[in-house]
Amino acid sequence: MNFNEKINRLNTGSIKWEMTEQIYGTSDVLPMWIADMDFRPPQELIDAVQKRVEHGIFGYTFVQPSVNEAIGSWLASRHGWTIDHAWLAYASGVVPAIAAAIQAYTEQGDKVLVQPPVYNPFFEMIEANGRLVETSPLVLKNGRYEIDYADFEEALKKGCKLFLLCNPHNPGGRVWTKDELGRLAELCHKYDCLIVSDEIHSDIIFKGRRHVPIASLGEEIADRTVTFIAPSKTFNLGGIQAAAAIISNERLREKFKQAQNTQGFKTLNTFAAVTTEAAYLHGAAWLEALLEYIEGNVSFTRDFLENSLPSVKFVEPDGTYLLWLDCRELSLTDEEIQHKLIEKGKLALEPGTKYRQGGEGFVRMNIACPREVLADGLGRLKKAFS
Repeated sequence: MNFNEKINRLNTGSIKWEMTEQIYGTSDVLPMWIADMDFRPPQELIDAVQKRVEHGIFGYTFVQPSVNEAIGSWLASRHGWTIDHAWLAYASGVVPAIAAAIQAYTEQGDKVLVQPPVYNPFFEMIEANGRLVETSPLVLKNGRYEIDYADFEEALKKGCKLFLLCNPHNPGGRVWTKDELGRLAELCHKYDCLIVSDEIHSDIIFKGRRHVPIASLGEEIADRTVTFIAPSKTFNLGGIQAAAAIISNERLREKFKQAQNTQGFKTLNTFAAVTTEAAYLHGAAWLEALLEYIEGNVSFTRDFLENSLPSVKFVEPDGTYLLWLDCRELSLTDEEIQHKLIEKGKLALEPGTKYRQGGEGFVRMNIACPREVLADGLGRLKKAFS
């Protein structure tokens, strides 16, 4: 659990560290953009993979019941949500699962509702599948995002078939409350709109906050909800490519599986199954230490900006390791912000425009890194805008 350890990730096929030239036009930048951590996962996960490798045979595999049990136990202990193992289905990631859900529950030309600024693959999967994006933008008030329920209802009135919920919210860091989720669910029920809830960041929750799976609010809500989780953000396993769908409604579950069948993929690979089980069985202590460290990084960043770069406003997160920084007081275009970051600060951050409406003038910073690296990154941020 030495989160201060600096690990050289070059020559490992790391998108974050080795693709900056293709994406940002130069390799001479500190990458603090894509959402993976620069920390080793729990040793138990590494041991589980090594044990499986030592067996030496990697034939066709299935997801064993012990994986279902590990997920069920984690959800019950971590989030107070008791599930039936029969509700589970698997995918190679949350984004492929979202694509399958869009194919399963909507038709070409149907409207899918999102709340920008929000995770950019939401838009990409809707558009790539020939559906139409309908938006109900979040509202930034006093440094925190809120939901405009009247606008949300007006959007639903336009005939949206599916609502993509991001909980916790990426990039804004909001962990939606039980009351907020209940109001969204009530409106979706009123207008017969299905809910697909991306809860991939649900374990990165800060003190005083609680993640509420929207499907846990009641049977009626669960009956129209499809939930996606994954160990990837929690335990830094993005490259393992593992996700789970939790669907209590048998009809919706079968439609989801049928959509996966059309893609020819509906399970986890050998190492995805091994690491998923090990993560949810043995990762709790590591996660508690990680959360303490990430919250320390949040505090470090907040103090730095307030004292050294007050023109960049800190959007207070409830969770995730992604910070949404408001650069609008700089009076720069998004192109100018990126130019200064890359050319002057030598820092690679996600441009806010990737998250569509409401992302203008913002950048997203990944702070899941050793504090020494974070200090370097913040220094580069100051240099870019000084």
